[in-house]
Amino acid sequence: MPNSNSHLWSHQVTDTSHALDLEAGVFTWDDPRRIAVSLKHSAETSRQRKTGSFASAMAMLNFYINRAGKHLPDRQRDVLEKAKNELRELYGRPRVGG
Repeated sequence: MPNSNSHLWSHQVTDTSHALDLEAGVFTWDDPRRIAVSLKHSAETSRQRKTGSFASAMAMLNFYINRAGKHLPDRQRDVLEKAKNELRELYGRPRVGG
């Protein structure tokens, strides 16, 4: 059974983190490129991030995917996984997988 304190912690991080100012609903969108562009913009305009903008954007995307866990529908997980490669492309990094 998940620890309620860790669940509350992750919810609080998503809701109150000032590392990135995310557009509302960004992780529910169905366009991987749009998600990546939004995350890139949020990371590049953030004044409080502690690492580079690519790492910040990718970390927030991974955090959301991991936090949603098994409750994330397969279709949306696929969109978010594709958004990772779009984000890599936007930053001139090599794509992973096909």
